[in-house]
Amino acid sequence: MCHEKYPVRDCYPFNLSIFNSTRFVNFTSPVTFFVGENATGKSTLLQAISKRCGIYIWGEDSGRQRSEYNLYERDFYKVIDIEWTNGRVPGSFFGADLFRNYASIVDEWVKMDPGLAEFFGGKSLVSQSHGQSILSFFRACFGVPGLYLLDEPETGLSPSSQLSLLSLLSQTAAAGNAQFIIATHSPILLSLPSAVLLSFDSPAIEAISYAESSHYRLYREFFDRQRETAR
Repeated sequence: MCHEKYPVRDCYPFNLSIFNSTRFVNFTSPVTFFVGENATGKSTLLQAISKRCGIYIWGEDSGRQRSEYNLYERDFYKVIDIEWTNGRVPGSFFGADLFRNYASIVDEWVKMDPGLAEFFGGKSLVSQSHGQSILSFFRACFGVPGLYLLDEPETGLSPSSQLSLLSLLSQTAAAGNAQFIIATHSPILLSLPSAVLLSFDSPAIEAISYAESSHYRLYREFFDRQRETAR
């Protein structure tokens, strides 16, 4: 992140100390998780990376508009730089809050080209439940080599569906054809053994272990209390 290009220091996201304290982030693993509390900048940085890589964000300009519009947040991508290790690759951005819009667009395409539905498992994404359509989308897309940026993909997924996604991520990463950067609150997804966890709860973005994540510790403490209560 090029701090010298910051237009302001008192407006989000340029007022976040974590971005002012982080000069660069290396993505060395097939799967990297952004982990931290709400409003720490995970999704904002993920979207900025997507825009800087030239990856289109479906539905970003549609749907409900905020009552207050933050131009600085939208333009955050302009002050980050991207370096590719082995050259640029195609990519895709998934946002749980934007997926329904994308699914509706695909449904319109299927009306014109019914064979397109086969790519997503033979069913319209709109006709499936939210969780089912998300998994159908991931199963179809992850077979294409590239960079995948996922913003809270666990939204709408039951715990068993999150385990299915965890397995899919593990298989795809092991195949070596894709790289994932994922912002998530799911301790199930974060348990992926080969993944790197980058904490946004620290003064600067830093790698932590699964057991050090606040999500793991919070869930562990919760279930420990439940076991004590049940005795």
